[in-house]
Amino acid sequence: MELTRLSAWEMKELLKKREVSSEELVKAHLDKIEAMDKDLNAFITVNSEAAVQTARNVDKKIKNGEETGLLAGIPIGIKDNIMTKDLRTTCGSKMLEDFVPPYDATVIRKIINEDGIVIGKTNMDEFAMGGSTETSYFGITRNPRNLEVVPGGSSGGSAAAVASGEAALALGSDTGGSVRQPASYCGVVGIKPTYGMVSRYGVVPMSNSLDQVGTFGRDVSDAYLLLKAIAGFDPLDATSSKRSGIGFSLEGEDFLKGLKVALPIEYRDLKFSNFEGIQRLYDDAVKVFENAGAKIDYVSLPYLKYALETYYIISTSEVSTNLSRFDGIRYGHRTDDYETLDELYTRSRTEGFGEEAKRRIMMGTYALSAGYQEEHYKKALKVRTLIKQDYEKTYEKYDVILSLASPILPFKLNSLVNSPVEMYMSDLFTVPINLAGLVSMCVPMGDVGGLPVGMQITGKRFGEETVIKAGLGYERAVK
Repeated sequence: MELTRLSAWEMKELLKKREVSSEELVKAHLDKIEAMDKDLNAFITVNSEAAVQTARNVDKKIKNGEETGLLAGIPIGIKDNIMTKDLRTTCGSKMLEDFVPPYDATVIRKIINEDGIVIGKTNMDEFAMGGSTETSYFGITRNPRNLEVVPGGSSGGSAAAVASGEAALALGSDTGGSVRQPASYCGVVGIKPTYGMVSRYGVVPMSNSLDQVGTFGRDVSDAYLLLKAIAGFDPLDATSSKRSGIGFSLEGEDFLKGLKVALPIEYRDLKFSNFEGIQRLYDDAVKVFENAGAKIDYVSLPYLKYALETYYIISTSEVSTNLSRFDGIRYGHRTDDYETLDELYTRSRTEGFGEEAKRRIMMGTYALSAGYQEEHYKKALKVRTLIKQDYEKTYEKYDVILSLASPILPFKLNSLVNSPVEMYMSDLFTVPINLAGLVSMCVPMGDVGGLPVGMQITGKRFGEETVIKAGLGYERAVK
């Protein structure tokens, strides 16, 4: 039995029966990291000693017949922009190369309280800016399905860790698709919950109004398990909703029967490389829903065509504000080569940030600058409202919206690094959902040319149960 290929639920069952120990599980995953991560580079920091000790503590609780938590004994990877007390948190940047937080993020406290095992911190695009995990100061992450292509981003390390068996579950963050797109590229399940469902306290912000912590698993049930553990109201997060928290059974059949499904007409005639093969998989997936008794209609969401531009104006504006604190004085890398205060600021930021971070800081600063704020930032906020209204009207009649997670296949390493606009297009299907604050999940549909492709299932705000059951129904139907 290969322990690292078991589902989290299977691990839970074996632990309950005492057929395997938590220590055995953790050591098996650490061995997998040791064997594979030289090639994958999915982890920035491995939490070996603490993970083994935590596992031994869990084993003691099980042996003594004590009650254990929802995640007891399960090895979990944590994206490296989520604060972990006494464990380095870098955001994939030289700016925070040696930063060790003095406290845990709320989601980490919840994982610890549920006896989960933090096995390490996963690689990511610098400050979560990117769609390929190629902008990390700590080197690129490779896709375990094909080492010559990207795993997606910015949570590529978490997706690669789960896909490879280096972690059973993983946390990521999703600002414009950074959980769902790498889930699609690595052939795993990724859930971006409703904005406000999961606390952002202790998550280093990229874009406050868009950032959301999400979960990875090798199947829908696993991704749900981790989401269930971390969801819920947090008084430390002003954006946390008191409606948050989930807990529903995944037992039952016919989750797709009678489901009212909308397909955006705006996505029908897109032209991308390999899109025909991707479209065929998507059409087949829609037929699965239809054959299972779902009701399928095409709908129009007219403002979707403005979503990408709207997203990049709003997100980069918030990036510009959030990253201004990293100046070499208050926070972050400080240059050794300066004489004046201006030189200290300039050289610290020049040395500390990579090219993509600098690009987005400049874009956001421009959008917020005097004379342009009204034309760009404020107009983008108005369009965001119109996009939200498009979705609200759709959910008056429909339960979920289906689309692709990405319009392109995982691309070759270094092929789009110097073509940022082309890379931004990979977010075409995901960014509108963040703008509207909706719940969305990526589930694998199959392969094109040996590379994974994912479908995106999107529901209304706090519609997690509907979305997850729809994904589970599809998953069961195609197995």
